[in-house]
Amino acid sequence: MDKTAYSIDRMIASVTNERSLDSALASGVRRINLVSGGIDRLQTIVRRVRETDKRLFVHIEMVEGIGRDAAFIRYMAETFRPDGIITTKSGIVQAAKQAGLIAVQRVFAIDTVALDTALRTVAASRPDEVELMPGLLPRIVRHVKDRIDSPLIVGGLIRRREEAQEAFAMGADYVSVSDESLWHPSIE
Repeated sequence: MDKTAYSIDRMIASVTNERSLDSALASGVRRINLVSGGIDRLQTIVRRVRETDKRLFVHIEMVEGIGRDAAFIRYMAETFRPDGIITTKSGIVQAAKQAGLIAVQRVFAIDTVALDTALRTVAASRPDEVELMPGLLPRIVRHVKDRIDSPLIVGGLIRRREEAQEAFAMGADYVSVSDESLWHPSIE
């Protein structure tokens, strides 16, 4: 497979509401990142995602009602059973891994100091995957990819297929987008 080519298998649907969940479930993407909503709908969402044989990752800081400690992560793993979590917190990365969940650590490249700090944090927490935001920074994508051992996801501000292809060309393993046209390549 061409590591620089656009591929629906390498796209992640970043779901922000129930309507976009329906679209993601009907799409060819194999992974859904839940980045909004509430814990009261989580069981139903997990069931719906499982019925379509896709994987679900829950953003701990963005889904309402989710605790941000190790006890809640264990509870969520046992009760809701998502495939993984997304977080900015190193402690949550460790708790998720101990609970048997795939842990994605989200980092922001807002300036050099923030990026250097993020890379040190990733080295210490050793997440299963790293998500770099925003994803439209080709030089930074390559820089981060060269310094981590985990698969790299990029996201944020990506709206066109060409932008996803550029991210892949710079070393991204996956691209996370909320733009539904990128989940359904025939719509473009």
